[in-house]
Amino acid sequence: MATPLLWLTLFFCASLSSFAASAAGLRLELTHVDAKGNFTAEERLRRATERTHRRLASMGMGVGVAAPVRWSETQYLAAYRIGDPPQRAEAAVDTGSNLIWTQCADCRLIPGGMCFPQDLPYYNSSRSRTARPVPCSSAACAAGAETRPCARGRGGEEEVVCAVAAGYGAGSVVGVLGTEAFAFASGTTARLAFGCVLASELTPGSLDGASGIIGLGRGALSLVSQLGDGGGANKFSYCLTPYLRGAAAKPSQLFVGASAGGGLNGGAPVTSVPFAENPEEYPFSSFYYLPLTGITVGKTKLAVAASAFARRRVAAGMWAGGVVIDSGSPFTTLVDVAYRALRAELVRQLGGTLVRPPRRTGGGFDLCVARGDADAGEVVVPPLVLHFGGGGGGGDLVVPPENYWGPVDADTECMVVFNSAAGPGGSLPFNETTIIGNYMQQDVHLLYDLANGVLSFQTADCSSM
Repeated sequence: MATPLLWLTLFFCASLSSFAASAAGLRLELTHVDAKGNFTAEERLRRATERTHRRLASMGMGVGVAAPVRWSETQYLAAYRIGDPPQRAEAAVDTGSNLIWTQCADCRLIPGGMCFPQDLPYYNSSRSRTARPVPCSSAACAAGAETRPCARGRGGEEEVVCAVAAGYGAGSVVGVLGTEAFAFASGTTARLAFGCVLASELTPGSLDGASGIIGLGRGALSLVSQLGDGGGANKFSYCLTPYLRGAAAKPSQLFVGASAGGGLNGGAPVTSVPFAENPEEYPFSSFYYLPLTGITVGKTKLAVAASAFARRRVAAGMWAGGVVIDSGSPFTTLVDVAYRALRAELVRQLGGTLVRPPRRTGGGFDLCVARGDADAGEVVVPPLVLHFGGGGGGGDLVVPPENYWGPVDADTECMVVFNSAAGPGGSLPFNETTIIGNYMQQDVHLLYDLANGVLSFQTADCSSM
């Protein structure tokens, strides 16, 4: 019997178009997944906390997922159209992975039912005049770490289209690489290489009804790499609206390519930080590491050495530690020594104003204050300052209390920073990794300049963009 990766060769047309993508920039509206439902702020925080804990749990399921952070739970969704005539699709946007992929209708032809539920109809390549396969012998098939070279199936059949496979915290997907016409709400169109997914093993509900993923990592098949020209347009920026402070219905904005260049101007000062050097091994090579050197709580700098945030090789192809900024992780997780120091300093500063975490929330919250006292200004939760170094520059990111505390019920607000060692067994490489989640990035406009290896940011009112 033919393997699942061979099935689509029966349905794709035989011609091949150019692999090159348009260098024009684009703008996408990002909708937080919980904006789909009528959730209160407390319910949104609980759901985001559950996603954070499931992500930590998924990291400890085995060494097969050899990465400090991969997409495992949907947070921000982007809508687009694919093909001619256009078919609607919706994808989770993820800076921690590369591949652009959508589930294809031919997953229904795979014995055993290899489709996952989604809100929109499956993309059907046979109905599109612009669908093209990528041969497994082409240079395009060798461009990404997610692609597989030519091989023969169990029945001896020779594969002729390029196979793709990607693993995540929530499971894995397999399919074939093709090129298609993509159209975005901003009016931008581009021909992009993408994965047409035929089979998947994903945690039920992990995509929250979306059709696939748009990867924004450093790899060759990511959206930013395909739209960039290797020069000044190889960049993207986004500004995330707060999803607990009455602005959940406001879409966030993502700019990719040339349109990302002019986003940081006027208003607050702009701080630029060089990315830390990436390991060469995939998938670590796709992540955005930052040179975090320390943390200040209020006016007190934590006694945590910069080496606590360093990355180290623990085995061939395996790295532990480091600091990753990630759009797909809800809440920030700190390496154990930094988390303990942060907790101790907040206990010292907040003292008797701390209250017992509510048991019924089940969120694993560590530090809490009475919500009424906090709203009345009687409890002053201090801001955090993240200090970044690195060769050629550095700077600070000030994190206001509302970006690392949140309402867990009608009476209580709690800190939503977690210990990275809290996963099952706290096993390597995950217990040494610090992840800056998207909640801490709200109302900050971030510009990822891949060509120059720099992350720039400024505070902003993202709901007004």
